[in-house]
Amino acid sequence: MEDCPTKYALDLLAGKWKLKCVYVLTQHESLRFNELQRQVADVSAVMLSKTLQELEADGIVARRDFGEIPPHVEYSLTEAGSGVNEALERLGEWGHCMYVSNTKRTGVAPAALAR
Repeated sequence: MEDCPTKYALDLLAGKWKLKCVYVLTQHESLRFNELQRQVADVSAVMLSKTLQELEADGIVARRDFGEIPPHVEYSLTEAGSGVNEALERLGEWGHCMYVSNTKRTGVAPAALAR
């Protein structure tokens, strides 16, 4: 499993906030830090900054600094980062099927969506 592309992709997006950040950025051309923090919700500024640095280092997110005072920085997905959009759509389709299946099987909507 060491050379598995799926494991590599999952490792790139592993962590509490990475996938949430990427998902929010798939919905926007670019976002400033504070707007991204509001949309991700519950992430501290320190954790968001660390997460964005890791995603940038991995070539998934681009950081554009406008060199202004006060600071104006925007984040967007790179071309490579945008490639995750199709995978997220497929994951969403699978999630919907699992939601329907588990709701039918148990008669109760899964708690995961209630959070």
